[in-house]
Amino acid sequence: MRLHSVRTYRSSEQLPREEQLAWKIAAVAYEPVPVDDEVASMIGNRIIDNAAVAAAALARRPVASARAQALAHPFRLGATVFGLPAEERVSPEWAAWANGVAVRELDFHDTFLAADYSHPADNIPPVLAVAQHCGLGGTELLRGIAAAYEVHVALVKGICLHEHKIDHIAHLGPAAAAGIGAALGLPPATIFQAVQQALHVTTTTRQSRKGEISSWKAFAPAFAGKMAVEAVDRAMRGEGAPSPAWEGEDGFIAWLLGGPGAAYRVPLPEPGEPRRAILETYTKEHSAEYQSQALIDLARRLGPRIGDPAKVTSIVIHTSHHTHNVIGTGAGDPQKMDPQASRETLDHSIMYIFAVALEDGGWHHERSYAPERARRPATVALWHKIRTVEDLEWTRRYHSHDPREKAFGGRVVVTLEDGRVIEDELAVADAHPLGRRPFARPDYVRKFRTLAEGIVAPAEQDRFLETVERLPGLQPGELAGLGFRVEPSLLGPPAARGLFDRDGA
Repeated sequence: MRLHSVRTYRSSEQLPREEQLAWKIAAVAYEPVPVDDEVASMIGNRIIDNAAVAAAALARRPVASARAQALAHPFRLGATVFGLPAEERVSPEWAAWANGVAVRELDFHDTFLAADYSHPADNIPPVLAVAQHCGLGGTELLRGIAAAYEVHVALVKGICLHEHKIDHIAHLGPAAAAGIGAALGLPPATIFQAVQQALHVTTTTRQSRKGEISSWKAFAPAFAGKMAVEAVDRAMRGEGAPSPAWEGEDGFIAWLLGGPGAAYRVPLPEPGEPRRAILETYTKEHSAEYQSQALIDLARRLGPRIGDPAKVTSIVIHTSHHTHNVIGTGAGDPQKMDPQASRETLDHSIMYIFAVALEDGGWHHERSYAPERARRPATVALWHKIRTVEDLEWTRRYHSHDPREKAFGGRVVVTLEDGRVIEDELAVADAHPLGRRPFARPDYVRKFRTLAEGIVAPAEQDRFLETVERLPGLQPGELAGLGFRVEPSLLGPPAARGLFDRDGA
């Protein structure tokens, strides 16, 4: 890896194109580095993971809304949509939109946390949609997804968006554009413009994950993927983009991040270096914000030692700055303690999550968020006894570059009515690559079959998994098999009518 310094330049300095971050990203995407077997296998795992969480979300209103919007844009070549027959194609940017929402709705797929945070599998829907639309095969798809992960992980390692209240899709848009360019084998000059365009139009505020969190949390990454597809199309037609996007005098760093005096260091692979960033990322065993994964496992472990949760007088979670301020009491969001809060808000409340996991001895993607579950008096009482505090050592470990000490959990101190104090800690989730039970292919398959049960027919599950097994050798036209269809009755209530619905549609 080579660290690239990125800072603001005055317009009069005329920063050469080859020195701009967008060009360096384009060069990484353009280079035809072979995808090794371990990376190809992990890409297959993440395709399975995406399909699993999409299956479980198919009937939810945001997913139905996005699917209805996509169906209003049929296309002769096009791409497939989760839940629909493979022959029913829509324009690729709208497939990226619909599938992106399905993948993101339950907050249950992969994650990478460093200087900022991300869900790199959000890159898969736009790259796959374009690959289907353009008749690519497994080799090209693997190259595109590997490149998208490489760029996304590099940006998350090098540039913190959260401290400036910029939503993390500002890293996703450029990564998806780079991945699409890599899959298509586009020249660096084209990818360069698409990456800059994607950054420019996917920079949004973090209010989407603050306060009263709405369904936009699921739509936001899908929006970034859709914009990436459109940015590539525009760049292929010879159109330019705001440049230099990161380094410009009135650009991203100068006005939206650290300011004209700030400098960032982004690690990108050397020429010829294998693209293995996906192996640094990790998926979720539980349908909740990633920083809660280890704490859910810890709650399961603590339950037998605590006994009756009603005997708890207080629970203090000592954790990192990020966990304390994003999903903990440090956020200052009263909504995080509100039994009437939305699912999206409860997903970002470690106080609620820890209380339910402690009472139930685990976590379920639907039952744990049910309104009647959130309003249970005993749960509300326990929930309001929980608070978080920042521990500088956990913050240091959260930001460590050493994977052996990098941590996303915390130390929990439970005080009982009889005065006893029970303490325990857990650094990483059981399913983390360095955890007690690291996820491997059988775990991804089990997650898919569990979440798809009663939704995707067993024969269709088998067909999908068999297609993933052949991923590196899939021929043009076979990529449509990387989705699944369900009976129309399982798609949930029809979406409410919108702008794209016309009489007779």
